[in-house]
Amino acid sequence: MSEISFGTTVSLKQAAQIILATPMNRYLLQGEPGIGKSSLLKTLSQALPDHEVAYIDVPNMDLGDIAMPVIDHETKTTRYYPNSRFKIHLGKPVITMLDEYTKGAEPIKNMLHPMLEVSNPRLGDISLLEQSITFLTGNLSSDAVGDNLKAHSRNRIIPLTVRKPDADEWLEWAINNNIEPLIMAWVRQFPQALQSYMDDPSGANEYIFNPKKVQTAFVSPRSLERASNIVRVRSQIDSDSLIAAMTGAVGESASRSIQSFVEYQDQLPTWESIIKNPKSAMIPDSMGACAVLVFGAIAKISKDTIAPFMQYLERFEPEWQACFAINVAKSPTKQSIAFSSTAFADWVAKNEDLL
Repeated sequence: MSEISFGTTVSLKQAAQIILATPMNRYLLQGEPGIGKSSLLKTLSQALPDHEVAYIDVPNMDLGDIAMPVIDHETKTTRYYPNSRFKIHLGKPVITMLDEYTKGAEPIKNMLHPMLEVSNPRLGDISLLEQSITFLTGNLSSDAVGDNLKAHSRNRIIPLTVRKPDADEWLEWAINNNIEPLIMAWVRQFPQALQSYMDDPSGANEYIFNPKKVQTAFVSPRSLERASNIVRVRSQIDSDSLIAAMTGAVGESASRSIQSFVEYQDQLPTWESIIKNPKSAMIPDSMGACAVLVFGAIAKISKDTIAPFMQYLERFEPEWQACFAINVAKSPTKQSIAFSSTAFADWVAKNEDLL
């Protein structure tokens, strides 16, 4: 499929805003593998809690997964009964994501095609309720992963090229989605792990997806979440098993690098010693260990511990103080703790130039 170039890209947040503002249009979100396009379904459902949500995995569907013909003996005709996964039988507007639509088999795409209409979108002969939203996802043709869309379909949709989130954007998401602090600390120290291959023409970045290379694993927002699940249970597995699992998730180069961050744990003071003795607890020497500690603190902080931790944090380099303050303020689950803390407010007043 050739792409329409608008000369720009959008973030996932911007894509959600566009879809919500014009629900009658049909947008194709295209971007690199694993950057979080599918996560937009959750974002839209949170914005529209009264809508039903339908995730449709197009490449893995057969015709019977969409609708089945049934006989109406009274009229001596047949009609289609849609599959319940489309949620249109529930009598509410539906947010439908046709995931990886551009990789679907042609008969499947043909059956789903009426959902792409602006006027009277439907599945079979059943119209979607007003305010229903349908959007598609796919990869860029330069990703070389088998995406295809015919001209008559392309004329009915609006392609939006979704860019890969940078490290700061991903960290904001990660803080709010229970990602292992050690993985967040690694991304903070190695932001190039979220570089796009389109910004790496030499192919020198050993962490990321590159369609010109044979790769079994690479770093992406999706694979980092998988890596987080592995690192979180590192105490239950030996070092060789950890490396093997991590290599399968994010590739060998990233796996070895993350393993070094696991070893930083030995350089960290316990949380209890920090809270009990904030003015004398050990300060890590290396930047990697500082990153692990700061992002771990964001996950652990509470109303009872933020004051002593702010005392401890003031002994760090300004870069790490600002890193903690900025990221804790972005966290919906932690910002109320920070904003209600006198110690945090005092730090902000003294360090406005760092923010």
